[in-house]
Amino acid sequence: MDRIIYKIATRAQWAEAERAGVFEGAPVDLADGFIHFSTAAQVKETAARHFAGQDDLLLVAIDTAKLGDKLKYEVSRGGDLFPHLYAPLDPAAAIWVKDMPLGPDGAHRFPELEG
Repeated sequence: MDRIIYKIATRAQWAEAERAGVFEGAPVDLADGFIHFSTAAQVKETAARHFAGQDDLLLVAIDTAKLGDKLKYEVSRGGDLFPHLYAPLDPAAAIWVKDMPLGPDGAHRFPELEG
């Protein structure tokens, strides 16, 4: 599937993951039993739906080759296949971590994405 997938996390969540050497997930991930990710084609809608108006967010690009068979693509919003990780995430799997600032229109600004 996609070589790179994306996780939206708060600055505090990611700082804790880097400190601990593991990202167990955001509260929604813990409740659902897996870590939610989005593809490049999905992440902007994910931000708009679930993080509207929220600042202090980071976009984390993850190399799927480092996730192994615990990464599953499952049907979710609108019948699309979304990447779900059924394991804790090693922060070292991040290719990069970038700010997701809010623009003047209240929408998040994204760095260049690749799939």
